[in-house]
Order: sequence, then structure tokens, then C-alpha cells
Amino acid sequence: MSRTARLDLRSFQQELATRLATKTAAQVESSRLGLACGNARWLIRLSDAGEVIAVPPIVPVPLTKRWFLGVSNIRGNLHSVVDFSAFLGGGPIVPDNLARLILLSVRAGEQSCGILVERVLGLRNLAQFKPAEGIDAPSWHVQRWLDADEAVWQEIDLRKLARDPAFLQVGA
Repeated sequence: MSRTARLDLRSFQQELATRLATKTAAQVESSRLGLACGNARWLIRLSDAGEVIAVPPIVPVPLTKRWFLGVSNIRGNLHSVVDFSAFLGGGPIVPDNLARLILLSVRAGEQSCGILVERVLGLRNLAQFKPAEGIDAPSWHVQRWLDADEAVWQEIDLRKLARDPAFLQVGA
């Protein structure tokens, strides 16, 4: 990773922390982190995302499903890495400068893991969305939303995802 990429990521995280510090509890509760992955838009609670980082080196683990990319050493701790697009049944993500690893917070689960997404779209306020009709979906899908352009966003619960049997079964 280049020095510029590290500085940009550090600036992004510092700006995000500063913006969150100035928000009221109600504003933080209605804020979601927007993600793009698998030709879809996703929303997650800020409290479920422990950290957003550039994609670190990943060591593959044999005899696992194609969406389980392997493990990564992040500040001395091993984290499982899941390709979120491939987990959803889509094509694998090719890590580039926009791809990010969303580490699950302790609140989201006991596992040290992260989901690889194509890009982070920034903070979104639920007040700017209107509810959309849901479809038959996994238990970790929370609510479907429509933005001002009628684009669909799916809110997910990372705690439920981390406990989902399909997510936990990485063996091929």
C-alpha cells in the first residue's frame, strides 16, 4: 500500500470520527455507513463496523468456500476475511484502491472477521430514505430503503450475519 493511500485512509477515519463526535445520539442512531458490493448498495449500523481499512495482505486457507478469502494479520490479530460479493453469490471482488475491509465490531460478534466490499459510499442518514417493500431474504437483512433517486439500499445487521449458519460454514 502506498504512503498516499495510508494518509488518505487515515484522513478519512479522522474526518469520520470528528463528524461523529459532533452528532447527537439520535443523529448517530439514524446514521448508516453506505457500501457498494455486488452491484447493490448496502447500509450497516456504525456500531456494527469496528473499523474500515484498506485491504491488507490475505493468506488463503485451503479447503474453504470460494467466498472465504483466508486470514489476515491486522495489528497482531488474525481476522477471517470474507468476500461479501462472492458470499452473496456474485463474482469475486478484485481488490483495488476503492475496495475496503469492514472489520466487525465486538458488538457485532465474537469472531475476528471482516467483509471485503468494493467501496465505501460514506455516511447516510435514514431520514433521507423511505422504506421499500422487502423480499424474502436472510434473517440478517433488516430493511430495504429507497433513496431520492429511487435506488434500492439494503440495510443489514452484521451481528446476525456473523451468527448466520451459512456465514459460519466456511469449509468446502
